[in-house]
Amino acid sequence: MIDSISDSVILNNGIEMPWLGLGLMKIVNERKMIEAVNAAFESGYRSLDTASYYNNEREVGEAIKSSGMQREEIFITTKVWNDEQGYESTLSAFERSRKKLGLDYVDLYLVHWPVTGIFHETWKACEKLYHDGYIRAIGVSNFQIHHLKSLLSNCKVKPVINQVEYHPRLTQKELRHYCNQTDIQMAAWGPLMRGRLFENPTLTELSQKYEKTIAQIILRWDLQNEIVTIPKSEKANRIKSNAKIFDFEIESEDMVIIDGLNTGERTGPHPDLFV
Repeated sequence: MIDSISDSVILNNGIEMPWLGLGLMKIVNERKMIEAVNAAFESGYRSLDTASYYNNEREVGEAIKSSGMQREEIFITTKVWNDEQGYESTLSAFERSRKKLGLDYVDLYLVHWPVTGIFHETWKACEKLYHDGYIRAIGVSNFQIHHLKSLLSNCKVKPVINQVEYHPRLTQKELRHYCNQTDIQMAAWGPLMRGRLFENPTLTELSQKYEKTIAQIILRWDLQNEIVTIPKSEKANRIKSNAKIFDFEIESEDMVIIDGLNTGERTGPHPDLFV
């Protein structure tokens, strides 16, 4: 059982990543970023997730600096965007990200989307950065099974993680099974479905049963499914509330009920149609 915010998963290259992290998409104001990151660190979070596309890596770097946290205590993820992909472009994009963050290295670097015809070259650049010691782990985001199969057929370094949209309306069971088979950890972006599940009657009943918020129920469901989860919030009270998911366990029959909410509905684009 994952029973502490300090618990972490060992990725396939041996490094540890916290099960719970803070997503930082759409936070572009430096003051709000500092407030959010401080609230997260005070609540025990040690993992922050950003991307070049979020246009806030500099603000993330300032928040880390102002927090006083030691670099080795925190886990930082960023991503290479679609128009930055390709071998040389990715090397340049990473260096821009690293400098904006003000870091000597990044813990996890992800290929943000599987851009057809390019992501293999992007991955080769990630492998170089990994071997050169600028990144502790490399992974992908929004990859479907066929993308992963294509990548695994000729890569030298296996992705440690596949970060995808994942919530009770989109349980991605086939993708989960494939990732488990290939020792690629799945991670959830948009785990709270942008609030669209907060009035769901089934989750409302479970919220009352466990005396937890619907958000806490969903995030606990994630963890019990062994999915790294990175809920996004800039409000201190929600960040702190989302961290209070380690003092209870959802019963197996209720896990099945939540699984049954799956409809395949997405809040973001389908990877095969977006790029």
